[in-house]
Amino acid sequence: MTTIDILNSARAAWPSLRATDTEKKNAALNAMADALLERTGAILAANAEDMEAAKGKISEVMLDRLMLTEARVEGMAQGIREVAALPDPVGAVITRVERPNGLVIERTRVPMGVIAIIYESRPNVTSDAAALTLKAGSACVLRGGKEAFRSALAIVEALRAGLDRVGLDPDLVQLVRDTTRQSASDLMQAVGLVDLLIPRGGAGLIRAVTENAKVPCIQTGTGICHVYVDAAADQDMALNIIDNAKTSRPSVCNAEEVLLVHRAIAAEFLPKLKNRLVDDRAAKGLVPVELRLDGEAAALIPGTPAGERDFDTEFLDYILAVGVVGGVDEAIAHIAAHSTGHSEAVVSRDPAVLDAFARGVDSAAVYLNCSTRFTDGGEFGLGCEMGISTQKLHARGPMGLEELTTYKYIVRGSGQVR
Repeated sequence: MTTIDILNSARAAWPSLRATDTEKKNAALNAMADALLERTGAILAANAEDMEAAKGKISEVMLDRLMLTEARVEGMAQGIREVAALPDPVGAVITRVERPNGLVIERTRVPMGVIAIIYESRPNVTSDAAALTLKAGSACVLRGGKEAFRSALAIVEALRAGLDRVGLDPDLVQLVRDTTRQSASDLMQAVGLVDLLIPRGGAGLIRAVTENAKVPCIQTGTGICHVYVDAAADQDMALNIIDNAKTSRPSVCNAEEVLLVHRAIAAEFLPKLKNRLVDDRAAKGLVPVELRLDGEAAALIPGTPAGERDFDTEFLDYILAVGVVGGVDEAIAHIAAHSTGHSEAVVSRDPAVLDAFARGVDSAAVYLNCSTRFTDGGEFGLGCEMGISTQKLHARGPMGLEELTTYKYIVRGSGQVR
């Protein structure tokens, strides 16, 4: 089937989902989770083929994104069950107004229709996206990257089997078979067939979609995330937060890419930072973090001199750009100039600094004395997420069920005319 054929079949299947109640949607989700677990062997075998083909072509941290294990498949199934347990947004009344003439106007959540997702080599996105889209009442068309195609196909076949088991149309969840740029272009141009297009991946993918799409789309993902360590910071807390934000999983969009340190503590703090992220990790046999230092930082600790683009790069690797600033206002100005609007953190014991940072930083998630790694649908109580929106309209931050719906007005009357 061509990409357009797939979109047409998804559009044809959608009305059956609109007529499906919450109980049956939840039964379908649980059946999809069951099918994933039942087919774990086939999914892992497909993933092993993808991993073998990708070795030497993508980085080690990207290979970690691609890799599936039995535990990760179990996590995918659990994520689907968590979505099933969430309240159904469809049909919820957002606002209700009774006018003086007796009209009752209700703004009510309704499904989008057909949601298409273009994503790269993260197989778990396949099940997350399908689960969220189905619960939000829409059909789902997935277009994954070529590195993860076999994995995604095995996952989608399991999900479709789960739908069929409860009597829902399997065409509600579909995978585009063409992994060339043409299929991505087809999705971007499919006016009347795609109600919402969500790119989830690197800066190049997101830029291509936002610049070329004729269908509505949401910008997600790119994360040049900052941590600012203030003069009044608890330095041990700061080291723990930085270590977690940078090294717990450097290949994800909520990982820290830039560290800013107050000039008043830089001479004391930066050697501690080097010891924690470089020396201690190397001694433990872990990958040390490469520190790319601005002029002031380079005068205090050894590292790599920062290049022209290092404070504007999403490394997705064990690399951290480090700069020295004069205070919270300078940190806020630096973030405004270099951030992608994803997630930023401050570490300080000064309430005035915390308040200034919270008010002054214009990003989707702002953290006070905690790691940027919490920008995640599960951590925010949304179940699994569709992605992290870094724009301001229609959704911002982790995108859960509500962000995958739109609304319409239902107006109830008793014969009123204007």
